[in-house]
Amino acid sequence: MTILTVKTTPYNDQKPGTSGLRKRVPVFQQPNYVENFIQSIFDSLEGFSGQILVIGGDGRFYNDVAIQKAIRIAAANGFGKVMVGQGGLLSTPAASNIIRHYKAFGGLVLSASHNPGGPEGDFGIKYNAGNGGPAPEKITDAVFARSTVIDSYKILDTPDIDLHAIGTQQVGDMVVEVIDPVADYAALMRTLFDFDAIKALFASGFRMTFDAMHAITGPYAHTILEDLLGAPKGTVVNGTPSPTFNNGHPDPNLVYCKEMHDLLMTPDGPDFGAASDGDGDRNLIIGKNRFVTPSDSLALLAANAHLAPGYKGGIAGIARSMPTSAAADRVAEKLGVEMHETPTGWKFFGNLLDAGRVTICGEESAGTGSDHVREKDGLWAVLLWLNILAVRQQSVDAIVREHWRSYGRNYYTRHDYEEVDVAIANELVDELRARLPSLPGRIFADDLQIAYADDFTYHDPVDGSTSARQGIRIGFTDGSRIVLRLSGTGTVGATLRVYLERYEAPDGRHDLETQLALEPLIGIAEDLCKIRERTGRTGPSVIT
Repeated sequence: MTILTVKTTPYNDQKPGTSGLRKRVPVFQQPNYVENFIQSIFDSLEGFSGQILVIGGDGRFYNDVAIQKAIRIAAANGFGKVMVGQGGLLSTPAASNIIRHYKAFGGLVLSASHNPGGPEGDFGIKYNAGNGGPAPEKITDAVFARSTVIDSYKILDTPDIDLHAIGTQQVGDMVVEVIDPVADYAALMRTLFDFDAIKALFASGFRMTFDAMHAITGPYAHTILEDLLGAPKGTVVNGTPSPTFNNGHPDPNLVYCKEMHDLLMTPDGPDFGAASDGDGDRNLIIGKNRFVTPSDSLALLAANAHLAPGYKGGIAGIARSMPTSAAADRVAEKLGVEMHETPTGWKFFGNLLDAGRVTICGEESAGTGSDHVREKDGLWAVLLWLNILAVRQQSVDAIVREHWRSYGRNYYTRHDYEEVDVAIANELVDELRARLPSLPGRIFADDLQIAYADDFTYHDPVDGSTSARQGIRIGFTDGSRIVLRLSGTGTVGATLRVYLERYEAPDGRHDLETQLALEPLIGIAEDLCKIRERTGRTGPSVIT
Protein backbone atom coordinates (compact mmCIF):
# COMPACT_ATOMS: atom_id res chain seq x y z
CA MET A 1 0.00 0.00 0.00
CA THR A 2 1.71 3.12 -1.29
CA ILE A 3 0.87 6.74 -0.51
CA LEU A 4 0.58 8.57 -3.82
CA THR A 5 0.91 12.32 -4.32
CA VAL A 6 -1.28 13.08 -7.32
CA LYS A 7 -0.91 16.29 -9.29
CA THR A 8 -4.18 18.14 -9.86
CA THR A 9 -5.62 21.44 -10.98
CA PRO A 10 -8.15 23.44 -8.94
CA TYR A 11 -11.82 23.94 -9.65
CA ASN A 12 -13.30 27.39 -9.07
CA ASP A 13 -16.73 26.27 -7.81
CA GLN A 14 -15.97 24.44 -4.55
CA LYS A 15 -17.27 27.08 -2.13
CA PRO A 16 -19.28 25.33 0.62
CA GLY A 17 -22.77 26.68 1.24
CA THR A 18 -24.82 26.57 4.43
CA SER A 19 -24.62 22.77 4.39
CA GLY A 20 -21.34 21.94 2.68
CA LEU A 21 -20.59 21.54 -1.01
CA ARG A 22 -23.60 20.50 -3.08
CA LYS A 23 -23.59 19.92 -6.81
CA ARG A 24 -25.11 17.57 -9.33
CA VAL A 25 -23.57 14.10 -9.43
CA PRO A 26 -21.86 14.62 -12.83
CA VAL A 27 -19.99 17.57 -11.32
CA PHE A 28 -18.61 15.39 -8.52
CA GLN A 29 -17.71 12.73 -11.10
CA GLN A 30 -15.24 15.08 -12.83
CA PRO A 31 -11.60 14.00 -12.54
CA ASN A 32 -10.21 14.73 -9.05
CA TYR A 33 -13.25 16.79 -8.04
CA VAL A 34 -13.97 14.80 -4.87
CA GLU A 35 -10.27 14.33 -4.16
CA ASN A 36 -9.57 18.06 -4.46
CA PHE A 37 -12.34 19.02 -2.07
CA ILE A 38 -11.54 16.43 0.60
CA GLN A 39 -7.84 17.24 0.45
CA SER A 40 -8.72 20.94 0.75
CA ILE A 41 -10.65 20.11 3.92
CA PHE A 42 -7.72 18.22 5.43
CA ASP A 43 -5.27 20.94 4.37
CA SER A 44 -7.40 23.45 6.30
CA LEU A 45 -7.28 21.46 9.55
CA GLU A 46 -4.53 20.90 12.12
CA GLY A 47 -3.83 18.27 14.73
CA PHE A 48 -5.68 15.28 13.30
CA SER A 49 -2.71 12.91 13.00
CA GLY A 50 -3.68 9.61 14.61
CA GLN A 51 -7.21 10.88 15.36
CA ILE A 52 -10.65 9.43 14.53
CA LEU A 53 -12.59 10.54 11.46
CA VAL A 54 -16.27 9.60 11.08
CA ILE A 55 -17.61 9.03 7.56
CA GLY A 56 -21.16 8.28 6.49
CA GLY A 57 -23.94 9.37 4.20
CA ASP A 58 -27.57 8.99 3.26
CA GLY A 59 -27.03 6.23 0.72
CA ARG A 60 -27.73 8.38 -2.32
CA PHE A 61 -26.12 7.64 -5.70
CA TYR A 62 -22.31 8.05 -5.64
CA ASN A 63 -22.23 7.75 -1.84
CA ASP A 64 -20.30 4.46 -1.95
CA VAL A 65 -17.76 5.69 -4.51
CA ALA A 66 -17.03 8.91 -2.63
CA ILE A 67 -16.67 7.09 0.70
CA GLN A 68 -13.99 4.79 -0.71
CA LYS A 69 -12.10 7.83 -1.99
CA ALA A 70 -12.47 9.57 1.38
CA ILE A 71 -11.12 6.55 3.26
CA ARG A 72 -8.03 6.33 1.05
CA ILE A 73 -7.36 10.07 1.32
CA ALA A 74 -7.83 9.99 5.12
CA ALA A 75 -5.34 7.12 5.39
CA ALA A 76 -2.78 8.97 3.26
CA ASN A 77 -3.15 12.13 5.35
CA GLY A 78 -2.44 10.44 8.67
CA PHE A 79 -5.76 9.79 10.39
CA GLY A 80 -5.47 6.92 12.86
CA LYS A 81 -8.96 5.53 12.45
CA VAL A 82 -12.07 5.94 10.34
CA MET A 83 -15.48 4.95 11.68
CA VAL A 84 -17.98 4.40 8.89
CA GLY A 85 -21.58 3.23 8.95
CA GLN A 86 -22.37 -0.20 7.53
CA GLY A 87 -23.03 0.14 3.82
CA GLY A 88 -21.72 3.69 4.08
CA LEU A 89 -24.95 4.70 5.83
CA LEU A 90 -25.24 7.22 8.66
CA SER A 91 -28.01 9.72 9.13
CA THR A 92 -26.69 13.23 9.66
CA PRO A 93 -27.78 13.37 13.34
CA ALA A 94 -26.39 9.87 13.91
CA ALA A 95 -23.04 10.99 12.44
CA SER A 96 -23.05 13.95 14.82
CA ASN A 97 -23.69 11.59 17.72
CA ILE A 98 -20.88 9.24 16.67
CA ILE A 99 -18.42 12.16 16.47
CA ARG A 100 -19.39 13.33 19.95
CA HIS A 101 -19.75 9.92 21.60
CA TYR A 102 -16.38 8.57 20.41
CA LYS A 103 -14.61 11.95 20.68
CA ALA A 104 -13.66 11.93 17.02
CA PHE A 105 -11.66 14.76 15.49
CA GLY A 106 -14.47 15.39 13.02
CA GLY A 107 -16.46 13.78 10.25
CA LEU A 108 -17.39 13.80 6.58
CA VAL A 109 -21.15 13.67 5.95
CA LEU A 110 -21.95 12.71 2.37
CA SER A 111 -25.41 13.99 1.59
CA ALA A 112 -27.45 16.61 -0.23
CA SER A 113 -30.13 16.40 2.47
CA HIS A 114 -33.63 16.74 0.99
CA ASN A 115 -32.50 17.17 -2.63
CA PRO A 116 -33.25 14.44 -5.21
CA GLY A 117 -30.67 11.72 -5.88
CA GLY A 118 -29.65 9.48 -8.74
CA PRO A 119 -27.11 9.64 -11.58
CA GLU A 120 -28.38 13.08 -12.61
CA GLY A 121 -29.42 14.10 -9.11
CA ASP A 122 -27.62 15.91 -6.33
CA PHE A 123 -24.69 14.97 -4.14
CA GLY A 124 -22.86 16.75 -1.33
CA ILE A 125 -19.95 16.61 1.10
CA LYS A 126 -19.95 18.43 4.43
CA TYR A 127 -17.28 18.57 7.13
CA ASN A 128 -18.46 18.41 10.74
CA ALA A 129 -16.12 19.53 13.49
CA GLY A 130 -15.28 17.82 16.78
CA ASN A 131 -18.42 19.13 18.51
CA GLY A 132 -20.45 17.15 15.97
CA GLY A 133 -21.76 20.23 14.20
CA PRO A 134 -21.21 21.70 10.73
CA ALA A 135 -17.89 23.45 10.33
CA PRO A 136 -17.99 27.16 11.20
CA GLU A 137 -17.46 29.75 8.50
CA LYS A 138 -13.79 30.26 9.36
CA ILE A 139 -13.17 26.64 8.36
CA THR A 140 -15.39 26.60 5.27
CA ASP A 141 -13.81 29.85 4.09
CA ALA A 142 -10.36 28.30 4.52
CA VAL A 143 -11.46 25.19 2.61
CA PHE A 144 -12.68 27.27 -0.30
CA ALA A 145 -9.50 29.34 -0.34
CA ARG A 146 -7.40 26.18 -0.42
CA SER A 147 -9.55 24.62 -3.16
CA THR A 148 -8.76 27.52 -5.50
CA VAL A 149 -5.01 26.88 -5.42
CA ILE A 150 -4.67 23.15 -4.67
CA ASP A 151 -2.11 21.46 -6.90
CA SER A 152 -1.90 17.94 -5.45
CA TYR A 153 -3.64 15.50 -3.14
CA LYS A 154 -2.49 12.45 -1.20
CA ILE A 155 -4.20 9.10 -1.54
CA LEU A 156 -3.39 5.54 -0.53
CA ASP A 157 -3.09 3.06 -3.37
CA THR A 158 -5.31 0.31 -1.97
CA PRO A 159 -8.38 -1.71 -2.97
CA ASP A 160 -11.88 -0.76 -1.80
CA ILE A 161 -12.82 -1.99 1.64
CA ASP A 162 -15.92 -4.08 2.39
CA LEU A 163 -18.41 -1.53 3.71
CA HIS A 164 -20.93 -4.23 4.60
CA ALA A 165 -18.77 -6.26 6.99
CA ILE A 166 -19.16 -4.93 10.54
CA GLY A 167 -15.82 -4.95 12.32
CA THR A 168 -12.31 -3.60 11.76
CA GLN A 169 -10.15 -3.65 8.64
CA GLN A 170 -6.68 -2.27 8.04
CA VAL A 171 -6.01 0.35 5.38
CA GLY A 172 -2.30 1.11 5.45
CA ASP A 173 -1.50 2.38 8.94
CA MET A 174 -5.12 3.35 9.54
CA VAL A 175 -7.89 1.24 11.08
CA VAL A 176 -11.31 1.31 9.46
CA GLU A 177 -14.18 0.26 11.72
CA VAL A 178 -17.50 -0.48 10.05
CA ILE A 179 -20.23 0.07 12.65
CA ASP A 180 -23.94 -0.56 13.03
CA PRO A 181 -25.36 2.81 11.93
CA VAL A 182 -28.39 2.60 14.24
CA ALA A 183 -27.19 1.16 17.57
CA ASP A 184 -25.53 4.22 19.16
CA TYR A 185 -28.30 6.52 18.01
CA ALA A 186 -31.02 4.26 19.41
CA ALA A 187 -29.15 4.09 22.73
CA LEU A 188 -29.05 7.90 22.85
CA MET A 189 -32.80 8.14 22.21
CA ARG A 190 -33.43 5.79 25.16
CA THR A 191 -31.75 8.30 27.47
CA LEU A 192 -33.98 11.15 26.27
CA PHE A 193 -37.46 9.67 26.01
CA ASP A 194 -39.83 7.53 28.07
CA PHE A 195 -39.87 4.43 25.91
CA ASP A 196 -42.24 2.64 28.33
CA ALA A 197 -44.84 5.41 28.04
CA ILE A 198 -44.60 5.42 24.25
CA LYS A 199 -44.86 1.62 24.15
CA ALA A 200 -48.02 1.88 26.27
CA LEU A 201 -49.39 4.47 23.82
CA PHE A 202 -48.96 2.06 20.91
CA ALA A 203 -50.36 -0.81 22.99
CA SER A 204 -53.52 1.25 23.63
CA GLY A 205 -54.36 1.19 19.93
CA PHE A 206 -52.72 4.47 18.92
CA ARG A 207 -52.02 4.35 15.19
CA MET A 208 -49.16 6.02 13.39
CA THR A 209 -47.56 6.09 9.96
CA PHE A 210 -43.96 7.11 9.33
CA ASP A 211 -42.76 7.78 5.78
CA ALA A 212 -38.99 7.27 5.50
CA MET A 213 -39.19 8.40 1.84
CA HIS A 214 -36.83 5.61 0.67
CA ALA A 215 -34.09 7.49 2.53
CA ILE A 216 -31.76 7.08 5.49
CA THR A 217 -34.22 7.05 8.41
CA GLY A 218 -35.82 3.79 7.27
CA PRO A 219 -33.45 1.53 9.25
CA TYR A 220 -33.60 3.86 12.27
CA ALA A 221 -37.40 4.02 12.26
CA HIS A 222 -37.82 0.26 11.79
CA THR A 223 -35.54 -0.41 14.76
CA ILE A 224 -36.83 2.27 17.13
CA LEU A 225 -40.52 2.58 16.28
CA GLU A 226 -41.35 -1.00 15.39
CA ASP A 227 -38.77 -3.13 17.22
CA LEU A 228 -38.15 -1.13 20.42
CA LEU A 229 -41.42 0.78 20.87
CA GLY A 230 -43.80 -1.87 19.62
CA ALA A 231 -45.49 -0.02 16.78
CA PRO A 232 -47.11 -2.56 14.44
CA LYS A 233 -45.07 -3.77 11.49
CA GLY A 234 -45.97 -1.63 8.54
CA THR A 235 -46.01 1.56 10.59
CA VAL A 236 -42.83 2.54 8.73
CA VAL A 237 -43.37 2.84 4.98
CA ASN A 238 -40.78 3.36 2.24
CA GLY A 239 -38.20 2.21 4.76
CA THR A 240 -35.44 0.84 2.52
CA PRO A 241 -32.82 3.43 1.51
CA SER A 242 -32.51 3.80 -2.25
CA PRO A 243 -29.69 5.51 -4.20
CA THR A 244 -32.38 7.37 -6.16
CA PHE A 245 -34.90 7.63 -3.30
CA ASN A 246 -37.05 5.43 -5.53
CA ASN A 247 -36.91 8.23 -8.11
CA GLY A 248 -38.67 10.49 -5.63
CA HIS A 249 -37.96 13.77 -3.87
CA PRO A 250 -36.98 13.10 -0.23
CA ASP A 251 -38.26 16.41 1.16
CA PRO A 252 -40.84 15.95 3.95
CA ASN A 253 -43.32 18.64 2.99
CA LEU A 254 -46.95 18.74 1.90
CA VAL A 255 -46.02 18.47 -1.77
CA TYR A 256 -44.00 15.26 -1.57
CA CYS A 257 -45.96 13.76 1.34
CA LYS A 258 -49.41 14.71 0.02
CA GLU A 259 -50.65 11.12 0.13
CA MET A 260 -49.85 10.86 3.83
CA HIS A 261 -51.38 14.26 4.53
CA ASP A 262 -54.60 13.32 2.74
CA LEU A 263 -54.76 10.05 4.69
CA LEU A 264 -54.48 11.92 8.01
CA MET A 265 -57.38 14.14 6.99
CA THR A 266 -59.79 11.19 6.66
CA PRO A 267 -61.96 9.73 9.44
CA ASP A 268 -60.28 6.32 9.10
CA GLY A 269 -56.73 7.69 8.98
CA PRO A 270 -54.16 7.07 11.71
CA ASP A 271 -53.78 9.30 14.77
CA PHE A 272 -50.33 10.57 13.87
CA GLY A 273 -48.21 10.89 10.76
CA ALA A 274 -44.56 11.83 10.39
CA ALA A 275 -41.78 11.78 7.83
CA SER A 276 -38.09 12.55 7.54
CA ASP A 277 -35.87 13.52 4.65
CA GLY A 278 -32.92 12.22 2.67
CA ASP A 279 -30.31 12.42 5.43
CA GLY A 280 -32.65 12.26 8.41
CA ASP A 281 -32.35 15.77 9.80
CA ARG A 282 -35.75 17.19 8.81
CA ASN A 283 -39.24 16.23 9.93
CA LEU A 284 -42.90 16.52 9.01
CA ILE A 285 -45.56 16.31 11.72
CA ILE A 286 -49.26 15.75 10.98
CA GLY A 287 -51.98 14.79 13.43
CA LYS A 288 -55.45 13.63 12.51
CA ASN A 289 -56.98 16.68 10.84
CA ARG A 290 -54.04 18.87 11.87
CA PHE A 291 -50.87 19.72 9.96
CA VAL A 292 -48.30 21.24 12.34
CA THR A 293 -46.10 23.86 10.72
CA PRO A 294 -42.39 23.51 11.50
CA SER A 295 -42.45 26.89 13.27
CA ASP A 296 -45.37 25.82 15.46
CA SER A 297 -43.74 22.45 16.06
CA LEU A 298 -40.62 24.15 17.41
CA ALA A 299 -42.72 26.23 19.81
CA LEU A 300 -44.80 23.26 20.92
CA LEU A 301 -41.78 21.00 21.48
CA ALA A 302 -40.07 23.70 23.54
CA ALA A 303 -43.20 24.32 25.60
CA ASN A 304 -43.67 20.61 26.33
CA ALA A 305 -40.08 19.32 26.41
CA HIS A 306 -40.19 18.93 30.21
CA LEU A 307 -42.57 15.99 29.73
CA ALA A 308 -39.67 13.87 28.38
CA PRO A 309 -37.10 12.48 30.86
CA GLY A 310 -34.14 14.03 29.04
CA TYR A 311 -35.56 17.52 29.54
CA LYS A 312 -37.45 17.18 32.83
CA GLY A 313 -35.28 19.86 34.45
CA GLY A 314 -36.44 22.41 31.91
CA ILE A 315 -34.63 24.05 29.02
CA ALA A 316 -31.92 26.72 29.10
CA GLY A 317 -33.18 28.60 26.08
CA ILE A 318 -34.50 28.44 22.54
CA ALA A 319 -32.90 29.44 19.24
CA ARG A 320 -34.56 29.85 15.87
CA SER A 321 -33.37 30.90 12.46
CA MET A 322 -34.35 34.43 11.45
CA PRO A 323 -36.98 33.39 8.85
CA THR A 324 -38.69 31.05 11.34
CA SER A 325 -41.87 32.45 12.86
CA ALA A 326 -41.80 34.14 16.26
CA ALA A 327 -44.07 31.51 17.83
CA ALA A 328 -41.14 30.16 19.86
CA ASP A 329 -40.31 33.65 21.14
CA ARG A 330 -43.55 33.70 23.11
CA VAL A 331 -42.75 30.34 24.66
CA ALA A 332 -39.31 31.55 25.72
CA GLU A 333 -40.85 34.67 27.24
CA LYS A 334 -43.36 32.65 29.26
CA LEU A 335 -40.69 30.17 30.42
CA GLY A 336 -38.31 32.99 31.30
CA VAL A 337 -35.45 31.56 29.22
CA GLU A 338 -33.11 33.00 26.59
CA MET A 339 -34.34 33.44 23.03
CA HIS A 340 -31.91 33.77 20.10
CA GLU A 341 -32.52 34.66 16.45
CA THR A 342 -29.75 33.39 14.17
CA PRO A 343 -29.05 33.22 10.43
CA THR A 344 -30.26 30.19 8.50
CA GLY A 345 -27.89 27.24 8.85
CA TRP A 346 -27.56 24.85 11.77
CA LYS A 347 -23.93 25.79 12.30
CA PHE A 348 -25.07 29.06 13.88
CA PHE A 349 -26.73 27.14 16.71
CA GLY A 350 -23.50 25.33 17.60
CA ASN A 351 -21.91 28.06 19.74
CA LEU A 352 -25.15 28.60 21.66
CA LEU A 353 -25.53 24.87 22.32
CA ASP A 354 -21.89 24.40 23.30
CA ALA A 355 -22.12 27.35 25.69
CA GLY A 356 -25.25 25.96 27.34
CA ARG A 357 -27.26 29.03 26.33
CA VAL A 358 -30.01 27.06 24.56
CA THR A 359 -31.46 23.54 24.62
CA ILE A 360 -34.00 23.48 21.78
CA CYS A 361 -33.32 24.84 18.27
CA GLY A 362 -35.33 24.97 15.10
CA GLU A 363 -35.75 26.25 11.58
CA GLU A 364 -38.87 26.80 9.50
CA SER A 365 -37.43 24.43 6.90
CA ALA A 366 -38.65 21.46 8.96
CA GLY A 367 -35.55 21.15 11.14
CA THR A 368 -35.70 20.88 14.92
CA GLY A 369 -33.20 19.51 17.42
CA SER A 370 -31.68 19.88 20.84
CA ASP A 371 -28.37 19.78 22.66
CA HIS A 372 -28.18 15.96 22.34
CA VAL A 373 -26.30 16.39 19.02
CA ARG A 374 -25.17 19.34 16.92
CA GLU A 375 -27.43 18.77 13.95
CA LYS A 376 -31.15 19.00 13.47
CA ASP A 377 -32.74 15.60 14.00
CA GLY A 378 -35.91 14.41 12.29
CA LEU A 379 -36.53 11.22 14.24
CA TRP A 380 -35.75 12.97 17.54
CA ALA A 381 -38.59 15.42 16.83
CA VAL A 382 -40.96 12.56 16.06
CA LEU A 383 -40.03 10.77 19.29
CA LEU A 384 -40.48 13.92 21.38
CA TRP A 385 -43.92 14.38 19.85
CA LEU A 386 -44.76 10.76 20.71
CA ASN A 387 -43.54 11.29 24.28
CA ILE A 388 -45.75 14.39 24.60
CA LEU A 389 -48.77 12.55 23.18
CA ALA A 390 -48.18 9.63 25.54
CA VAL A 391 -48.05 11.88 28.61
CA ARG A 392 -50.80 14.36 27.75
CA GLN A 393 -53.21 11.77 26.34
CA GLN A 394 -54.59 14.31 23.90
CA SER A 395 -54.70 14.45 20.12
CA VAL A 396 -52.25 16.55 18.13
CA ASP A 397 -55.10 18.84 17.13
CA ALA A 398 -56.18 19.39 20.75
CA ILE A 399 -52.62 20.15 21.85
CA VAL A 400 -52.12 22.64 19.01
CA ARG A 401 -55.40 24.45 19.66
CA GLU A 402 -54.68 24.66 23.38
CA HIS A 403 -51.27 26.12 22.59
CA TRP A 404 -52.81 28.83 20.40
CA ARG A 405 -55.30 29.71 23.14
CA SER A 406 -52.36 30.26 25.47
CA TYR A 407 -49.82 31.92 23.18
CA GLY A 408 -51.72 33.08 20.11
CA ARG A 409 -51.18 31.86 16.56
CA ASN A 410 -48.52 32.88 14.07
CA TYR A 411 -50.02 32.33 10.62
CA TYR A 412 -47.00 31.46 8.54
CA THR A 413 -46.03 30.29 5.05
CA ARG A 414 -42.99 30.03 2.79
CA HIS A 415 -43.11 30.54 -0.97
CA ASP A 416 -40.17 29.03 -2.88
CA TYR A 417 -39.19 30.04 -6.39
CA GLU A 418 -36.74 27.30 -7.43
CA GLU A 419 -34.07 27.30 -10.16
CA VAL A 420 -34.43 31.01 -10.84
CA ASP A 421 -31.80 32.55 -13.12
CA VAL A 422 -28.98 33.58 -10.78
CA ALA A 423 -28.51 37.02 -12.35
CA ILE A 424 -32.22 37.82 -12.10
CA ALA A 425 -32.40 36.63 -8.48
CA ASN A 426 -29.35 38.62 -7.43
CA GLU A 427 -30.57 41.75 -9.21
CA LEU A 428 -33.97 41.47 -7.55
CA VAL A 429 -32.46 41.13 -4.07
CA ASP A 430 -29.87 43.86 -4.62
CA GLU A 431 -32.47 46.36 -5.82
CA LEU A 432 -34.75 45.63 -2.85
CA ARG A 433 -31.79 45.93 -0.49
CA ALA A 434 -30.98 49.37 -1.91
CA ARG A 435 -34.56 50.54 -1.25
CA LEU A 436 -34.74 49.37 2.36
CA PRO A 437 -33.99 52.77 3.97
CA SER A 438 -36.99 54.31 2.17
CA LEU A 439 -39.56 51.70 3.20
CA PRO A 440 -40.29 52.40 6.92
CA GLY A 441 -43.53 54.36 7.30
CA ARG A 442 -45.04 53.19 4.03
CA ILE A 443 -48.71 52.18 4.43
CA PHE A 444 -50.49 49.50 2.41
CA ALA A 445 -54.04 48.15 2.30
CA ASP A 446 -55.60 46.97 5.57
CA ASP A 447 -53.58 49.71 7.34
CA LEU A 448 -50.43 47.59 7.20
CA GLN A 449 -47.57 49.99 7.90
CA ILE A 450 -43.89 49.11 7.60
CA ALA A 451 -42.14 49.61 10.95
CA TYR A 452 -38.66 48.55 9.89
CA ALA A 453 -36.78 47.21 6.87
CA ASP A 454 -33.26 45.84 7.11
CA ASP A 455 -30.78 43.21 6.01
CA PHE A 456 -30.33 40.91 8.99
CA THR A 457 -26.92 40.97 10.66
CA TYR A 458 -26.15 38.42 13.37
CA HIS A 459 -23.78 39.15 16.22
CA ASP A 460 -22.80 35.87 17.86
CA PRO A 461 -23.08 36.37 21.64
CA VAL A 462 -20.57 33.60 22.34
CA ASP A 463 -17.57 34.30 20.10
CA GLY A 464 -18.37 37.86 19.02
CA SER A 465 -18.34 37.06 15.30
CA THR A 466 -20.60 38.92 12.88
CA SER A 467 -22.53 37.49 9.93
CA ALA A 468 -24.00 40.17 7.66
CA ARG A 469 -26.48 40.15 4.76
CA GLN A 470 -28.38 37.14 6.07
CA GLY A 471 -31.77 38.00 4.63
CA ILE A 472 -34.06 40.96 4.09
CA ARG A 473 -36.61 41.63 6.84
CA ILE A 474 -39.64 43.87 6.40
CA GLY A 475 -41.59 44.22 9.62
CA PHE A 476 -44.99 45.85 10.15
CA THR A 477 -46.40 47.71 13.13
CA ASP A 478 -48.86 44.87 13.90
CA GLY A 479 -46.03 42.30 14.19
CA SER A 480 -46.42 40.89 10.68
CA ARG A 481 -43.27 40.16 8.67
CA ILE A 482 -42.06 39.56 5.15
CA VAL A 483 -38.63 37.96 4.83
CA LEU A 484 -36.78 37.38 1.57
CA ARG A 485 -33.53 35.50 1.08
CA LEU A 486 -31.62 33.37 -1.40
CA SER A 487 -31.20 29.78 -0.24
CA GLY A 488 -27.83 28.04 -0.22
CA THR A 489 -29.16 24.47 -0.44
CA GLY A 490 -29.92 24.22 -4.16
CA THR A 491 -27.54 23.04 -6.86
CA VAL A 492 -28.96 24.65 -10.02
CA GLY A 493 -29.81 28.33 -10.39
CA ALA A 494 -31.01 30.24 -7.37
CA THR A 495 -33.80 29.41 -4.95
CA LEU A 496 -35.63 32.53 -3.87
CA ARG A 497 -37.55 32.11 -0.62
CA VAL A 498 -40.26 34.47 0.59
CA TYR A 499 -41.52 34.02 4.16
CA LEU A 500 -44.76 35.60 5.34
CA GLU A 501 -46.00 35.83 8.92
CA ARG A 502 -48.96 37.36 10.74
CA TYR A 503 -49.69 37.13 14.47
CA GLU A 504 -53.17 36.51 15.86
CA ALA A 505 -53.60 37.04 19.62
CA PRO A 506 -54.81 34.28 22.01
CA ASP A 507 -58.38 35.60 21.85
CA GLY A 508 -58.31 36.08 18.06
CA ARG A 509 -59.33 33.90 15.10
CA HIS A 510 -57.21 30.78 14.80
CA ASP A 511 -59.25 28.87 12.21
CA LEU A 512 -58.52 30.79 9.01
CA GLU A 513 -56.96 29.06 6.03
CA THR A 514 -53.30 30.05 6.08
CA GLN A 515 -52.93 31.44 2.55
CA LEU A 516 -56.17 33.41 2.99
CA ALA A 517 -55.00 34.84 6.32
CA LEU A 518 -51.75 35.93 4.68
CA GLU A 519 -53.26 37.18 1.40
CA PRO A 520 -52.62 40.89 2.14
CA LEU A 521 -48.95 40.19 2.88
CA ILE A 522 -48.61 38.04 -0.24
CA GLY A 523 -49.85 40.99 -2.30
CA ILE A 524 -47.49 43.42 -0.58
CA ALA A 525 -44.53 41.11 -1.18
CA GLU A 526 -45.26 41.01 -4.90
CA ASP A 527 -45.78 44.78 -4.96
CA LEU A 528 -42.39 45.34 -3.32
CA CYS A 529 -40.35 42.67 -5.11
CA LYS A 530 -42.08 42.05 -8.46
CA ILE A 531 -40.93 38.42 -8.31
CA ARG A 532 -43.44 37.05 -10.76
CA GLU A 533 -42.93 39.90 -13.18
CA ARG A 534 -39.13 39.59 -13.07
CA THR A 535 -38.92 35.79 -13.17
CA GLY A 536 -41.82 35.12 -15.52
CA ARG A 537 -43.26 32.69 -12.99
CA THR A 538 -47.01 32.47 -12.44
CA GLY A 539 -46.46 31.48 -8.82
CA PRO A 540 -44.11 29.76 -6.39
CA SER A 541 -42.63 26.34 -7.19
CA VAL A 542 -43.50 25.11 -3.71
CA ILE A 543 -45.69 26.53 -0.95
CA THR A 544 -45.15 25.25 2.58
